[in-house]
Amino acid sequence: MNDHTPFIVTGRQRPGPWVITADHATNHVPDWVGDLGLDPADMQRHIAFDPGAEGVALALGDLLDSPVVASRFSRLVIDPNRGADDPTLVMQLYDGTIIPGNRHVTDADRAERQANLYDPYHAAIDGVMRDRDAPAYLAIHSFTPQLNGRPPRPWHIGILYAEDDRLSVALESSLRSETGLIIGMNEPYVGKLPGDSVDTHALRHGHHNTLIELRNDLIDTAEKQRAWAERLAPHLTAALSKVSAP
Repeated sequence: MNDHTPFIVTGRQRPGPWVITADHATNHVPDWVGDLGLDPADMQRHIAFDPGAEGVALALGDLLDSPVVASRFSRLVIDPNRGADDPTLVMQLYDGTIIPGNRHVTDADRAERQANLYDPYHAAIDGVMRDRDAPAYLAIHSFTPQLNGRPPRPWHIGILYAEDDRLSVALESSLRSETGLIIGMNEPYVGKLPGDSVDTHALRHGHHNTLIELRNDLIDTAEKQRAWAERLAPHLTAALSKVSAP
């Protein structure tokens, strides 16, 4: 049934303390799902994936000597950063764009996508997390500079968190040293979404965690992605050291 793997793990044996994820790494739609009915230009937009996020995640994995788990399917097929019972697990409308191929999705369709894509991706993350004694969970995402009909988003970076804000607060504190950097705490989204990736793999197990959102126009080339990773890596290391200190 699968025409590709639903995930890729890079650097699984790396000894660093982080497990880095890119939930929305790609806009790929498996052949067996069929055509989602969108214009190819729409499949290049933020509605289909997080542009630039995978490149940043992979560069951070290299710099932090830690494994990276990335999805290999579009969020429009099924969103791995949603709980399995979330009504937006399979999106029918996103940022004003109707997803024709999802308008009449059936329970059987959802179950097939979950079994072939969503569940294996989360099982891969779970396996990497279980391989490590005290992993810190780092989720990398990107956001569009402006939603349709909404004001421009001023932030360069968003740091998202739920109940456990220790690592996120320490990261924001470290990043304050960056002149001119506009940081949003729980912006442009609130980081509390029951059943999402951070909740599933970190919060429920007491692991340090944070989710970074980068504005996607700032990471639209491989060079910019690497530059942001190099910028973030020392702050992430400092923040984790601060919250892990006895």
